[in-house]
Amino acid sequence: MRRAVAVRLSALLAAGALTAAGGVALSTTTASAATGGVTGYATQNGGTTGGAGGQTVRATTGTAIHQALCNRVSSSTPITIQVEGTINHGNTTKVSGSSCNTAADKIELKQISNVTIVGVGNGAVFDQLGIHIREAENIVIQNVTVRNVKKSGSPTSNGGDAIGMESGVRNVWVDHVTLEASGGESEGYDGLFDMKDDTQYVTLSYSVLRNSGRGGLIGSSESDRSNGYVTFHHNLYENIDSRAPLLRGGIAHMYNNHYKRLNESGINSRAGARAKVDNNYFEDSKDVLGTFYTDQAGYWQVSGNVFDNVTWSSRSGDHNPAGPNPTSNTSVSIPYGFTLDAANCVPSVVAQTAGANKGLKVSDGSCTPQSPDPTDPGEPTDPGPTDPPAGTNLSLGAGADGSSKASGTSYGNVIDGDTGTYWSPSGSTGSVSVKWGSATTVSKVDVRLASGSGTVGAYRVVNHDTGAVLASGSGAGVIGFAPTSLKKITFEITSASGTPRIAEFETYAS
Repeated sequence: MRRAVAVRLSALLAAGALTAAGGVALSTTTASAATGGVTGYATQNGGTTGGAGGQTVRATTGTAIHQALCNRVSSSTPITIQVEGTINHGNTTKVSGSSCNTAADKIELKQISNVTIVGVGNGAVFDQLGIHIREAENIVIQNVTVRNVKKSGSPTSNGGDAIGMESGVRNVWVDHVTLEASGGESEGYDGLFDMKDDTQYVTLSYSVLRNSGRGGLIGSSESDRSNGYVTFHHNLYENIDSRAPLLRGGIAHMYNNHYKRLNESGINSRAGARAKVDNNYFEDSKDVLGTFYTDQAGYWQVSGNVFDNVTWSSRSGDHNPAGPNPTSNTSVSIPYGFTLDAANCVPSVVAQTAGANKGLKVSDGSCTPQSPDPTDPGEPTDPGPTDPPAGTNLSLGAGADGSSKASGTSYGNVIDGDTGTYWSPSGSTGSVSVKWGSATTVSKVDVRLASGSGTVGAYRVVNHDTGAVLASGSGAGVIGFAPTSLKKITFEITSASGTPRIAEFETYAS
C-alpha cells in the first residue's frame, strides 16, 4: 500500500545513517578519468573547468555570491566562489552589473560562463533557496547542500527546483552535493535536479538526492527533446517517489548509482529517450525502470544491475515497466572513458563518497573510496596569497584615509614604503584606503603587517567608487582580483584577533 510522504520521511529519520553493504568484487574496467576530476558527458563538447585559472573569492551570503559574479570584468571572466555558511532569502539580494543578471529569490547563474561554486570550511547550505542556471556554460557546483526549495507556500524559489537548468545551458558538472526536500508536490516542492529547454553535456556525480516526490527531469514536456548527454554516477537516490530521472528524448548514462526506496517509479525513459543503465544497485523499490505515464515509448540498454527487493507492476496502458527481468531494447554508444565498480559494492562505496562534506572522496573503480588528487582543479583551496606582485607600487605618492585610527598611528604610514610605521584601527576592525586624483587600474594588493600586529580575520577589498567587493577572505598578504579602474580602493577588516597593524597597503597594476 502506498504510504504518505510524511510517513516515509519519519521512517527515514528513524532509520538513521545508511549502513554500508558488504561484498567486494572485481570491477569491469575501461579507460578512467583522473581521480576526483570531471567525468561523464561534462568532459565532452570542450570539457568543463568552471572557474579554474581565475580569481578565488569567499562568500558567506547569497548577496556576496552575486557580488562576486557582478564584480568580474566580463560575464565570462573565470571565477571560483568558495561558500561557507547558510545562504537563504534573508541574505540574498539582487546585484546589478554588466557581467551578471541576478535575482533576489535564488542564486542566479544567468547569461554567464566559467564559474565554480564550491562549499568550504564548515560547509555551505542553501536553505530554501535554489540554484538557477540559465543561458550559461562551463559551470561547476561542488560540495554544497541545497534543501527545501519550494514552488508554493512561503518562501518560494527557483520554481521549486533545488538545482534547475534551462535555455541553452552547456557543460555543467555538479559533484558531491546533497539535494533534499521534505515531501512532494502537495507539500510545495518540485524537482531536485531539473534540465530543460536545450540543456546538454551535464554530469551529476557522487551526490545525494532524497526525501522528494520528484528526483528530476530531462525535458519539460514530450516535445522538449533538445536536452541530453547527461551522466549520473555514484549517486544515492533515497526516498524518491518518481523521476530518478524522467528522460524525454536525448541520451543519459546511469552507472554505479544506489537507488533506495523509489516509491512509485524510477528511471522513466520516454518520448524516444535512450538510457544506458550499468552496474546500478536498486533496493526496496518499485518499477525502477521503464516508460511511465505516457504512450510515447523510451528505450534502455541494461547491464550488470542488481535488483534487491524490487517489485514490478503489470504492464497496462501508459504504464510499462521494464521488469521483472529487464532486457535491452536499444544500444547506446558512450564517447568517454569510465570505470565501473561492481554493482554489489555500490551501496558501500556510495555511502562513503556521495554527498556534501564527504571530503570529495571518489571510487577508484575497485570499490575503494579515494581522496581526490591534490592537484585536482575541483578540490577547494584556501584563498591565500597569490603570486608576488610585479611592477611599481602605485600607493607610493598616492593619498590615504580610513576609519578611526588608533592613537599614534597615521593613514599615511601605509603608503610611505616604511614597514616600521603603521596604521591601526581604533579597535580590532576598521578600514584604510589608498586614493588617487585620477582613475588608476589595480589588480593586486599586498597588505603587509608590522611586527607585533594582531591577525586579520575576515577582510574585504572594496572599490570605494562603486562599493563593489573586489575580493574577500581571511588573513593578510597578496590579494588578486580582476583589473579594475578606480580612484579609491579600501581594505576593510571585518574581524580580527587583537589589533592589526597595517605597515603597508601596496597596490599594483599586475
